[in-house]
Amino acid sequence: MQEHDLSFVRVEMALAQSAPSSERGLGAWIRKNLIASTGDTILTIIGIVLVAMILPQLIGWAFINAQWIGTDRTFCATVAQGGIQPDGWSGACWAFVNAKFGQFMFGRYPIDERWRPILVAILFVALLVPLLIPKVPRKGLNAILFFGALPIFAFFLLVGGVFGLPHVETSLWGGLLVTLTLSFVGIAVSLPLGIVLALGRRSKMPIVKMLCVIFIETVRGIPLITVLFMASVMLPLFLPAGVSFDKFLRALIGVSLFAAAYMSEVVRGGLQAIPKGQYEGADSLGLGYWQKMGLIVLPQALKLVIPGIVNTFIGMFKDTSLVSIISMFDLLGVVKQNFSDPNWATPQTARSGLVFAAFVFWLFCFGMSRYSMFTERRLDTGHKR
Repeated sequence: MQEHDLSFVRVEMALAQSAPSSERGLGAWIRKNLIASTGDTILTIIGIVLVAMILPQLIGWAFINAQWIGTDRTFCATVAQGGIQPDGWSGACWAFVNAKFGQFMFGRYPIDERWRPILVAILFVALLVPLLIPKVPRKGLNAILFFGALPIFAFFLLVGGVFGLPHVETSLWGGLLVTLTLSFVGIAVSLPLGIVLALGRRSKMPIVKMLCVIFIETVRGIPLITVLFMASVMLPLFLPAGVSFDKFLRALIGVSLFAAAYMSEVVRGGLQAIPKGQYEGADSLGLGYWQKMGLIVLPQALKLVIPGIVNTFIGMFKDTSLVSIISMFDLLGVVKQNFSDPNWATPQTARSGLVFAAFVFWLFCFGMSRYSMFTERRLDTGHKR
């Protein structure tokens, strides 16, 4: 038998080589993302010019010329305005934000009792962080504590009246406390309720489908301000004499139902995107309706509509500012309410307060957006090559 010459055959795997120098580093990133074409180059130049025009003035106003400490308006007013700053001074009045920070966070919640919302916030973060990290075990127990135990504990702790805690009326709540409470309850309620409404709208039972369609289209056809106004002002008119609900509770219900109507349409879009073969495959396995939806259809549908779900959450988080229509003040409402304080009446006070409120809203919305992108990448296993 003739032997074959195998000297040309590699017996070991070749070591991985680094990319060419022209394809890595800062220079390669700039060529790929900023000057890849004539249009990209023009847009990059325009962007650099805009940044060069805006950024120095913004840094100067927010940091270099800003007034960080002070006890009243004189620290943020020019000499001509009765203050200590030189004429022509223009800088942020962070002293106003520092002096009013407690109100921005808690509203008129009693100062001696503010340890209660602080404790709730610590527990909220302690339970939320491990729930968001995929590698942390015992997600079921974590979810039960976060969505079940924490709201009950927070309710009794914040409202009080039990276990020797002084009662704090919700009319005294305000600031970021109201914003986060409305948002958390709205998110926790709107998603499961929206899923139920979406399934009901696709139901083959005429009465169920009709009721879901009427609710969704009615709520989506009116502004949130109208919903809050009706929940606060009109609803008590239809209740029996002597029966009333807390105004904050009415706002929670109104925001949750409003968000659920929009959430249902987002979820319905995901359900319609699932191929018919998935439904038929579940039926061929002998799965019941709820098994088919819970194990086969809904996991795929919700994965497809993560951007829409998070977009609804972000919109709801910002829409909490509308509760000022029913005399409840969230973060933005408390900030604007403090503009009327004569001790801090300066041209820079309002700008600084609004910038602070905008930054806080942006921080939470940006965090939700980035986490949704992380979740999309982690779940996007079916489309990877």
